[in-house]
Amino acid sequence: MQRLRVGVVYGGRSSEHEVSVASAAAVLGNLDPARYEPIPIRIDRDGQWSLPERPPLESSARAVIAGARRPGDGTGEAPVEAHLLPHPRRDTIVTIRREGADRPQHAAARPLEAAQAATVAGLPLDVVFPVVHGPYGEDGTLQGLLELANVAYVGAGVLGSAVAMDKAVAKTLLAARGLPQVDHRVVAGHDWDAGAEPVVARIEAALPYPVFVKPCNLGSSIGVSKAANEPELRRALAHAREFDHKLLVEAAVPDPREIECAVLGNETPEVSVPGEIVPAGEFYDYDAKYLADDSELIIPARLPAERADAVREMAAEAFRAVEGAGMARVDFLLSASDDRLYVNEVNTIPGFTTISMYAKLWEASGLPYGALLDRLIELALARHAGKQRLRTSVTV
Repeated sequence: MQRLRVGVVYGGRSSEHEVSVASAAAVLGNLDPARYEPIPIRIDRDGQWSLPERPPLESSARAVIAGARRPGDGTGEAPVEAHLLPHPRRDTIVTIRREGADRPQHAAARPLEAAQAATVAGLPLDVVFPVVHGPYGEDGTLQGLLELANVAYVGAGVLGSAVAMDKAVAKTLLAARGLPQVDHRVVAGHDWDAGAEPVVARIEAALPYPVFVKPCNLGSSIGVSKAANEPELRRALAHAREFDHKLLVEAAVPDPREIECAVLGNETPEVSVPGEIVPAGEFYDYDAKYLADDSELIIPARLPAERADAVREMAAEAFRAVEGAGMARVDFLLSASDDRLYVNEVNTIPGFTTISMYAKLWEASGLPYGALLDRLIELALARHAGKQRLRTSVTV
């Protein structure tokens, strides 16, 4: 059987860069070599694409992020540039190896004669597996480029990626489906920049303390703070504004339990058993997710069967509400005080290491990591094949 060539795209121009590297290392290290030829494609922090000399080493996200063990991306020599062209062609990726070039001055700074001394080649891909978390990867921008290139890819499309990434827009769509959410307010970055006083007054009039403040378009709990009073609210808004142009302020759920489900599928999504996260701190922040090891993951979550079924049904409905495809992790908040359940958010490219919640939930549901990769690639190819049957001309 001819192996499928799988381009695993990782890295990216966001504060979730290191998390993406750890996810990609796990994917690359667990694709069945009898079925796939994995091609690592790195996006550097400045947005340049390249084919690394060696794939990132599989290790814990904690080790990568903390810098205790950095992924092996090469020896310091000039990388092979990779360019995904925005039109259909057999060679999905065009590679450029610049002769005698040192590693790296930016492409725009290279003299013209250096650009002429290069070897150009094409690299066809059967499917792309994006594991670029956050902006410029999970928000529909990368998916739009893949659509223009007309290549199969894992995960949600342009619309699903974009609306799920924007927490405020996602809440509007979830509300339209009747899915319960915490009370919240959206703050435009330009309103905050114009003056803190009216913004703080509006939030305090609408929501009781404590509240959570988040960037609307970011994941991994980056930029998230809890505020119990006005000075903390001001600091939280200022901090979140450093990461995004739109901010979300949410009322805190009393005695919250953090419940998560993994979703897999296209038109008919399947849902894993629910899991529960018991953070060591006040909430499951960036440090708790990736740097500390004292939070507890309980799989399956300690829920009555009826409540677990309701969570799974709600996860599937949230997936459909944002037009998900391939995969997503749906996060919930369950109040231990009054047993009320709220949909928190939908993550279309969740953390994807072998010990990430998404993978562990499917393993507990009977689908090990390698088989999960197979399913996701099958779903990507099926979705792409369906799109190829659509007409692109009004004439026959």
